[in-house]
Amino acid sequence: MSSVRDFDFWLGEWNVHNRRLRERLVGSDEWEEFEAASRAWQILDGHGNEDEFRTSHDGGFVGMSFRFFDPTTRQWSIYWADSRRPGLLDPPVLGSFSGDGGVFEGDDTFDGRPIRVCFTWSGVTTPTPRWEQAFSDDGGQTWETNWIMEFTRAGGDA
Repeated sequence: MSSVRDFDFWLGEWNVHNRRLRERLVGSDEWEEFEAASRAWQILDGHGNEDEFRTSHDGGFVGMSFRFFDPTTRQWSIYWADSRRPGLLDPPVLGSFSGDGGVFEGDDTFDGRPIRVCFTWSGVTTPTPRWEQAFSDDGGQTWETNWIMEFTRAGGDA
């Protein structure tokens, strides 16, 4: 069952190996790989957390996620914003953890059409957690994974 401590594994500094589809929802199988750095910390006296993601890839950009835990529903809401689209905050994905991972879904738009978005965290009890993003343009019947991040502690700390 999810708790306010689910993202404690995430706090601190990380090296991030990214693998991202060059084009989304067009049947592409061409991936790009790049490195980034991330740093996460608690907010709201531990009832949420924030992280900053930085990369020099493709001209460079900075992104950030906000995560908030609702103790009544025992669900997390996760929001994303980045410097490629200043002033915009993506709609949240909602979900929870079970065991070694968590699944978070929500509605959004991509290229002007409605989609479902899914974030999947796995390996959160290991030194190398993994995050994946997938889109569905058919209401969740099929999913296309389009971004994978593999994390290792910055400085080699476990």
